[in-house]
Amino acid sequence: MMSGTTPVIFTHDLMKSFGRVQALDGLNFNVEAGEIHGFLGPNGAGKSTTIRILLGLLRSDGGTVKVCGQDPWRDAVSLHKRLAYVPGDVELWPNLTGGETIDMMLQLRGQYNQRRRDTLIERFDLDPRKKNRTYSKGNRQKVALVAALASHVDLLLLDEPTAGLDPLMEVVFQEVIREEQREGRSVLLSSHILAQVEALSDQISIIRHGKIVESGTLSDLRHMTRTTVVVETDHPADSLATLPGVHNLRVEVSKTTFDVDGDTVPHLMPKLTSLGVRSLVAHPPTLEQLLMRHYGTATDGITAAGAGTSPSGNAPEQRQDTP
Repeated sequence: MMSGTTPVIFTHDLMKSFGRVQALDGLNFNVEAGEIHGFLGPNGAGKSTTIRILLGLLRSDGGTVKVCGQDPWRDAVSLHKRLAYVPGDVELWPNLTGGETIDMMLQLRGQYNQRRRDTLIERFDLDPRKKNRTYSKGNRQKVALVAALASHVDLLLLDEPTAGLDPLMEVVFQEVIREEQREGRSVLLSSHILAQVEALSDQISIIRHGKIVESGTLSDLRHMTRTTVVVETDHPADSLATLPGVHNLRVEVSKTTFDVDGDTVPHLMPKLTSLGVRSLVAHPPTLEQLLMRHYGTATDGITAAGAGTSPSGNAPEQRQDTP
């Protein structure tokens, strides 16, 4: 495992462009040893480009990047024995079974835990005897997750790893990631599910237009979090609009919808009780909603980051992905 004083991921002024599109524009962030680091941003912000550079699949145009103390472009072969990657859309060999695929991936990496492999297959409720071509998207994700999590690695790079998983498997995923952290592994978690990142991450970095625009602990960023509340009350709820921390109040007959800052919720509950609550549903914000509130239009700017070609059609310097 990595030394606690050496960042597992180090980037400084990292640059990458695709033709006229500046995908990364001076990116700076670190992931410390034993840390779960949430990596957030709207589509096209530069997340996938960053992860491909960390994997050694893309070569940066400038700046410095180190993964486990190595250059991911120059040292890709040796580095891939120390990290495991799970993308958000897994492609598998159709004629192999899930179990055969897991075993091949583990053997390629060299070191793995057979008992851990079997336990993870059971916990993720995966039938390893089925052919990959018969699997749903969620089951393909499970194959990739088991192969990554049963490996002896220093770093897990997870890019939308729970895409297609049901809520029960999401709970299992979070339990397993916490176990990985207790074993000393570091995790870079890129996800659009803010609640997932909040539940797991020690640090969060938000990327927009190829730059880190917010970074810190969960408590540092707590002021950014709002919850959408839908409540039905016996008495009119118009007065809630005057409360500090309540935003965008909309009243439809007996149903009221509004957004509330996280630190306002304890002060809000007595007021709701006095109005006679019949039902209450709270929705945590999605990443896109969060960025819309604080950075304007969440999907503007870069549209080709990580796409593999520039707007002019020129391919960037990139290694070929393997299944």
